[in-house]
Amino acid sequence: MTSEVPSLPKFSELNLIEPLLKGLDEVGYETPSPIQALTIPLVLDGRDVLGQAQTGTGKTAAFALPLLSKLDLQQKDPQVLVLAPTRELAIQVAEAFQKYAKYLKGFHVAPIYGGQDYSGQLRMLRRGAHVVVGTPGRVMDHMRKGTLKLGNLKCLVLDEADEMLRMGFIDDVEWVLDQLPEQRQIALFSATMPTAIRRIANNYLREPEHVTIKVKTTTAETIRQRYWTVSGMHKLDALPRIL
Repeated sequence: MTSEVPSLPKFSELNLIEPLLKGLDEVGYETPSPIQALTIPLVLDGRDVLGQAQTGTGKTAAFALPLLSKLDLQQKDPQVLVLAPTRELAIQVAEAFQKYAKYLKGFHVAPIYGGQDYSGQLRMLRRGAHVVVGTPGRVMDHMRKGTLKLGNLKCLVLDEADEMLRMGFIDDVEWVLDQLPEQRQIALFSATMPTAIRRIANNYLREPEHVTIKVKTTTAETIRQRYWTVSGMHKLDALPRIL
């Protein structure tokens, strides 16, 4: 499946629940991006998804909106786990879930990542979190300590999987995958598909639907671009000279 969507539907035509549509309408979202239009119905249908898409294509909403639509808000154990390569992305994704779930009463999301005090994370997990967004190392820590229980997990999302590979987290990711319940859904998103990511997709995803979004260059032809390659230590010296 590719990014060729004949005509994009409206969010209201994608079977999302009413509280989400109310929130999207409030922030002025009407028409989904191609990755959202293609991915939302697949995730709602419980399919495994292998998505190839760059940052900035709208993939967070592509998985967050359908997963929020399927939550059982009475069930306090985590139903969705999102693994992200950096704390910045984990925070960003958690904030997106919170924003989309504005009208979902009682919804809780818990961001957990390294460099943050354990006590706050433990409070969030004890209170109950429908969605947990975290970096692989800290997620593993909580799972080993028994403070993050995934027995009722419905879906795992691997966000920016190639970045997790580049940063050396791939063994941690596979360890987490090996602990998941037998019946679960997986959505894997990656800008590129190196061999290690394809291996994970082949080993853990079940008959996944492939969604590929080709990004067009958006720089205007009237803009001239130049770059100067410098080592990290000289970036600050180089910047004022170029400016």
